[in-house]
Amino acid sequence: MTPETSNWLTGGRVHRQLADRIRAQISAGEYPPGSVLPSESALAEYYRLARSTVRRSLAVLADEELIITLPGKGRVVNGPEGETSAAYRYQAIANELRAQIGTGTLAAGSKLPSELALCEQHGASRNTVRQALDELKCEGLIVTRHGKGHFVQAVRD
Repeated sequence: MTPETSNWLTGGRVHRQLADRIRAQISAGEYPPGSVLPSESALAEYYRLARSTVRRSLAVLADEELIITLPGKGRVVNGPEGETSAAYRYQAIANELRAQIGTGTLAAGSKLPSELALCEQHGASRNTVRQALDELKCEGLIVTRHGKGHFVQAVRD
């Protein structure tokens, strides 16, 4: 991004104008779901605004759930219905397993693939796979049986 005079925003409620421009760019697909927006300082330089104004604009978009902030990533565009594409590999693995549990492909009581199999299937490290499994455990979707593996949690009545 290089600053041009046509990118300047003037008048009242400049933060709303910037939010409108970014919203339009998201709608047009310039920033598809899962993509990272430019930094506050890059946006401030491009539009020749103060960072606090840019921050207010981004807060408007966050309130509308168009973007989310991910530590280590920045501000990421949310997908349809607030479902962002997985920003981290462990989230993608957890999402896939969650979908298999939801559709019944992995039925209650069934054993999940081993950590090693999941590592190979997703090209991920063991720590990444364990992080995905921990997320599913916290949600109560799976249980771990020491020495046996990970199993889909049976529904309790």
